[in-house]
Amino acid sequence: MIIGLTLYDNIYSVTFMSRKKISTTVYITEEQNELLKALNEKTKVPIAEFIRQGIDMILEKNKKELPGQLSLIDNSK
Repeated sequence: MIIGLTLYDNIYSVTFMSRKKISTTVYITEEQNELLKALNEKTKVPIAEFIRQGIDMILEKNKKELPGQLSLIDNSK
């Protein structure tokens, strides 16, 4: 869960919260920044939520590349 999103000169600093806090910085283009602001103004959805959704989309798209529980059935054939 993102608990903080701060903009510094077109650089978003995103703070995540789980069992322990993890902070990361996300670099976006000026165009991305302007489009996110416009989307936020129109929808009132926080920019942080759009960033979370984008991260979730990439994780879902690449879930086969992520470590996970091993299956007892060999599906490689």
